Amino acid sequence: MTSNTAINAYNKIDIESGVNAADPHKLILMLYQGVLLATISAKNQILRKETAAKGASISKAITIIDGGLKACLDMEAGGELAQNLSSLYDYISQRLLLANQQNDTAILDEVSQLLAELKGAWESIRSEVSSSLPATPTIVQTHSIPAVKPQAYIAQSTTKQPQSTIGRHAMSAYGSV
Repeated sequence: MTSNTAINAYNKIDIESGVNAADPHKLILMLYQGVLLATISAKNQILRKETAAKGASISKAITIIDGGLKACLDMEAGGELAQNLSSLYDYISQRLLLANQQNDTAILDEVSQLLAELKGAWESIRSEVSSSLPATPTIVQTHSIPAVKPQAYIAQSTTKQPQSTIGRHAMSAYGSV
């Protein structure tokens, strides 16, 4: 076994462990981190003129956005916020396609900035989500999410996307699936 194979195996186990132990809020955060990483990788690959790798990175970013972040939205419960996020994710996907076609790093910078802002907003609600959960885990938990925190409800809703699928997208965001 080469050292690279061993490192990749270790990283895969580490990511899978993180996904299995993560709550829905953390899984969404992992998706944001994965799409940011893919976007930054694509920019570097454009600069190094690695066309195939750039295409793969942009494809991965779009897959995380469409199959992960957008798929996790609960349009019914999330209302206007979910609609706005869905539209923003569509815009980001379109910009990524254009960046791929034109090898445009400025578009990738724009996308990275938008994603970083979304990730920051998501991180800022973490303390609000954590404070609404009980300190001691129970076998069966039910939480009513206040109307002022629709982002948390979107993250916790699994009616349209089971957590295992979200976890699979979070793991693929880091390249292990």
